[in-house]
Amino acid sequence: MHVDEINWLEWKPKEYAVLCFVIQEERILLIHKKRGLGAGKINGPGGRIERGETALDAAIRETQEEIGVTLFSLKEIGKLHFEFVDGYKLHVTVFTGGGCSGELIETDEATPFWVNIADIPYDEMWRDDEHWLPLAIKTARFSGYFVFDGDRLLSHRVVVL
Repeated sequence: MHVDEINWLEWKPKEYAVLCFVIQEERILLIHKKRGLGAGKINGPGGRIERGETALDAAIRETQEEIGVTLFSLKEIGKLHFEFVDGYKLHVTVFTGGGCSGELIETDEATPFWVNIADIPYDEMWRDDEHWLPLAIKTARFSGYFVFDGDRLLSHRVVVL
């Protein structure tokens, strides 16, 4: 399956989720994900949007639950569309922010850590991240379209808006 074979205008996700990235100077806040989709990988805090929640509400709640901090100055920066060959479809809203309040904590979901932007461990992340995360860091708005077979990225397209 190739990204250009999908009619993205009629595409309907099975779930909606969020990802959040706090960027301060030359560092970014990431997590080692412990469970759920992407367990064992590095990513930003986030998770599924619950019924009745906005994407922004979910971004704040998920980050509080996963790593114990409250994000502020969040800006919606991108949309990601994931099609898996097994039929799973996920729409993710990406937020960036300039800060957070509270104390970072490790939970049963994630271990948070700061890393220099130049040292982002893309080889330990989902294969799509290297195609859009640099845009998010530069605060360029984007939409990304990805086809996966399990963990393997089959094809992609990223559009800068």
